[in-house]
Amino acid sequence: MRVAKTVSITLPPDLLVKAQTFAQREHRTMSELFREALRRYMADDTEWDALLRRTRAKGNALGIETEADVERLSDEFRHDKG
Repeated sequence: MRVAKTVSITLPPDLLVKAQTFAQREHRTMSELFREALRRYMADDTEWDALLRRTRAKGNALGIETEADVERLSDEFRHDKG
């Protein structure tokens, strides 16, 4: 059995008005609005983490260790393309 817990949050007045307006426009309750916002936020974070893992793995394979390495490789790529 699923049990919901109540959570209190504080919002600046202008953000509260925007959230209420958005919820009404979407025919959602404030709870539904914040649950969906949290789901999307957490999903985006997961996607970002997956992207970082893939790009770090590729960077490691290329021997990239510093931002200077990235700049050097970018310059080399531009030079080869030109």
